[in-house]
Amino acid sequence: MRQKQIIRIITGFVLLTALITIPLLTPVKEYLSIPNKIVTFQTSSLHTADLGKAVKVAASEDSVTADNHHNFYATMPGKDKLLYELAGLPIKKTDVSVLKNKKVIPGGQSIGVQMHTKGVLVVGHHVVKTDKGDVSPGEEANIEVGDIILKMDGKDIASMRDVKPIVAKAGEEHKPLQLTVKREGETIKTKLHPVKDKKDHDYRIGLFIRDSAAGIGTMTFYDPETKKYGALGHVISDMDTKKPIEINDGTIVKSSVTSIEKGSDGSPGEKQAKFSVKEDRMGNITKNSPFGIFGKLDDKLGNGIYNKPIPIALANEVKEGPAKILTVLDGEKVEEFDIEIISSIPQKSPATKGMVIEITDPKLLKKTGGIVQGMSGSPIIQDGKIIGAVTHVFVNDSTSGYGVHIEWMMEEAGIKLNQSETKAS
Repeated sequence: MRQKQIIRIITGFVLLTALITIPLLTPVKEYLSIPNKIVTFQTSSLHTADLGKAVKVAASEDSVTADNHHNFYATMPGKDKLLYELAGLPIKKTDVSVLKNKKVIPGGQSIGVQMHTKGVLVVGHHVVKTDKGDVSPGEEANIEVGDIILKMDGKDIASMRDVKPIVAKAGEEHKPLQLTVKREGETIKTKLHPVKDKKDHDYRIGLFIRDSAAGIGTMTFYDPETKKYGALGHVISDMDTKKPIEINDGTIVKSSVTSIEKGSDGSPGEKQAKFSVKEDRMGNITKNSPFGIFGKLDDKLGNGIYNKPIPIALANEVKEGPAKILTVLDGEKVEEFDIEIISSIPQKSPATKGMVIEITDPKLLKKTGGIVQGMSGSPIIQDGKIIGAVTHVFVNDSTSGYGVHIEWMMEEAGIKLNQSETKAS
């Protein structure tokens, strides 16, 4: 009995050792690293796992051709397969999607942003002093901060100018306002009773509202074929509600950096800039998403460094190591600065935080302290390809922050990398 127990213990120990050791063996590690699917661009190289001379790798179609035993080239758009065989028996298959090459012009320009909301955004409540005492009509109507008022008495609300005459009419007729409100993606209806302010005798609804937002950021890319652009790399949220702004329309304009408030650990810095919405229009804004703002430019765009299109890199092509960003420190001059890609996640689906980056350029560190507000959207260049954009700074380390992969910004802009497949794996 005791001998059987010893045998079981020894057997368990051997199996446990094998389970721990086998995955660490080089051929096994190589095998486990083989992806099920690869998406790449035409003319890109593919390096396959080295499983030894006994394992043969071959492409099944014409989209991929062999350079040698472990290197293949994507030669034409289409779908292919890499087949791994041992003694004539298949042991692994990798699906390969080859996309047509796509090039865009990197940005780096400082831009001013002016957006108008859909309806009017509720950013606060206030008390109205009436002859009968203090009243807060908005709160009584269960209107919440962050709500968007779309209609009043059946009439569309496009701006704050539309609100006052409707409120005045309802107040004079002593009738409640019929409101259509959007809240967290749902549309609700409620009634609000305007009250007369005893000081100026105007009818009030007890709400602070806003119909526009403005700020600065950085252009990421411009596609000369479609005139579409992407900028900022993150969503624009209302400064009071902290919720993403749902836009009705918007404009981007040329912006000139006038000064920079240097950042430090625990206190992010900021670019100060000036712009004129009327005089320096560059294009429109049609989308405000977690990946930035998007629209079309009115004219061609150049930055003085990259005035011709360069290739984009997919998320799985980004590697750790040196890279550069384009941004403005003074006036409208776009400059190139050194950074380091600390880590990159080869994402299979869109996500905003795909890279961790660190500013290494002495000039940029001296001027800004690292990543500052207004730098969001600065394009990241690696090996002659645009790979993404700066998006966020780490609060406790102003030299480092996040970046977003360019392919997700391209997708949000409506620029298809392939007619049949726009998502890369």
